Amino acid sequence: MPAPNPSLARLLVNVVLDGLLGALGVALAFWLARPDQPLASGFAVAAGAVVLIAGGVPFGLATQYWRFAGLADMRAVAGSALVGAALYALLFLAAGLALPSPSFPAIHALALAALLASSRLAYRLWRDRRDGKPGETGDAVPVLLVGDGEGADLFLRALGRGRGAPYRVLGLIAPSARQTGRRIQGQPILGTIAETESVLEKLAAGETPPRFLIITADLTGDVLGHLLECADRAGLAVRRAPDPTRLAAASTPGAGLDLRPIAIEDILNRKQVPLDRDGMARLIAGRRVLITGAGGSIGAELSRQVAGFGPAEIGLLDNGEYALWQIDLELSEAHPTLARHALIADIRDRARLGAVFEHFRPDLVCHAAALKHVPMVEANPLEGLLTNAIGTRNVADAARAAGAAALVQISTDKAVNPTSVMGASKRLAEMYCQALDLATGEKSGGLRCVTVRFGNVLGSTGSVVPLFQRQLAAGGPLTVTHPDMRRYFMTVREAVGLVLQAAVAGTTAPDLAEASGGIFVLDMGEPVKIADLARQMIRLAGLRPEIDIAIRFSGLRPGEKLFEELFHGQEPPVPTRYPGLLMAAPRTADLAIIGRALDELAQACHRGQEGAALALLARMVPEFVHNTAGAASA
Repeated sequence: MPAPNPSLARLLVNVVLDGLLGALGVALAFWLARPDQPLASGFAVAAGAVVLIAGGVPFGLATQYWRFAGLADMRAVAGSALVGAALYALLFLAAGLALPSPSFPAIHALALAALLASSRLAYRLWRDRRDGKPGETGDAVPVLLVGDGEGADLFLRALGRGRGAPYRVLGLIAPSARQTGRRIQGQPILGTIAETESVLEKLAAGETPPRFLIITADLTGDVLGHLLECADRAGLAVRRAPDPTRLAAASTPGAGLDLRPIAIEDILNRKQVPLDRDGMARLIAGRRVLITGAGGSIGAELSRQVAGFGPAEIGLLDNGEYALWQIDLELSEAHPTLARHALIADIRDRARLGAVFEHFRPDLVCHAAALKHVPMVEANPLEGLLTNAIGTRNVADAARAAGAAALVQISTDKAVNPTSVMGASKRLAEMYCQALDLATGEKSGGLRCVTVRFGNVLGSTGSVVPLFQRQLAAGGPLTVTHPDMRRYFMTVREAVGLVLQAAVAGTTAPDLAEASGGIFVLDMGEPVKIADLARQMIRLAGLRPEIDIAIRFSGLRPGEKLFEELFHGQEPPVPTRYPGLLMAAPRTADLAIIGRALDELAQACHRGQEGAALALLARMVPEFVHNTAGAASA
């Protein structure tokens, strides 16, 4: 004999319960309409049960899950009550029976709605109390929620669905003062984020939470920084709350608390810049694109974003086998139908590079290959010059010979008033691409050279953030070269998006008169003090600067300077119609002169003549003031 269907059994229970409530609703309505003659006949009571069940069918009344009764269920309850009362009145009139009073249908509808709603809400409250909700489980962690009303509502609803809720909410801190003093699902809004310290002082007399839970994604920048500072002084942790859809898993016994750390990107407060993705698609779709340095952090992100615009073929060029294999494998999984070519080559090898370009025949070249680590290039200056300056010329010449339409070169803010060999070598690469662009870019079918300059990329190879993360994992200390050192920062995804935006602007925007020979500069926002960045990362790890983790100042290294710049004094910034992009006015020399100087530089490097190479570099980049000692000047 087959086992009974549990869903059907629950449905029958709901039907019976709703029928009983319908019968009770008729008796209550009769008493309210005619207190002097309160009793209804057996027929009247039975009819009340039948018409309510019938009136609830269009609204799915019997299929409701009382355990999770909510606002949508209350709308169905109201509709069922109105239809049931109307059917009951029509039934009485059709049978030739008199209603207790003219207002009986309205009284009947209100009685039904009250009974249906109160029974469902009472059952839910009983289940909540039985299962243990926020504030009633001994193991629940007391927290303060930080965020707007919608985020709080979603989080509290999700929190209320699981058994043994992992958090006990003490109250909310809102972004706006307009919400202070009100309640959301019974939880008081204690104050604004600016009033965090006073809120904590008030709670100190009672119970202080061990952590803040941020429940809205758009809490970033200075506001988030202020919250972190307050939490640091109070010895509290700050975490992002779990996604509401994942909270149920965290609510099961033994599952643990699914708290997410605050990302360092949130502290930078960089707003999303709208990009001309249609223009990028027109530039890339159906064309052959070659990316040098494709295994590096910037080159790999370029490869990902370029692949997303549907090129005909993509060439991934790098001299590191493992890094090249990684990005090639990633693209094979993300874009299995895209024609890819993994090309092992060194941009310093002119003959090999020429053969690769001649075979692949790219339409667009993104040149990200470079040596970028200042101390490493200071220790190996000839290698830096061969890669960054001579290698860039090799790439540009090969692209021109292969008939490419455009070359996009990635530069750096360290090329402005350089104090390091790395920065000066990148400035020399800028100069060559600028001169080549002026010589060929305005010719029909000639190569356009677009140079893009920006600062540090968060999380890139050799950047300070991974270094701090390793030092934190080792228990510190975090090493900062100088208390006043500042740097520009941007996420790698944002930087690459703006690089492609610059490629669109430099090749298709006729209104940019300065584009020929000019340099696109990404709007990096305000520079960040590295010591402050170190303190924030310590706080984000739930630790206290100088108490749990020390910060040590090691002094400037050779080639470093305290402040990076994005524009030279002789290349004033020019705005463009593209958000996030500025233009540095051209500051170039003759292509033939730069070409002969690069020939001499290459000879000196190949002969190992470091002094001669650096002297030639200083002549070509007159603003180069080499910081060989590394000590900060007064």
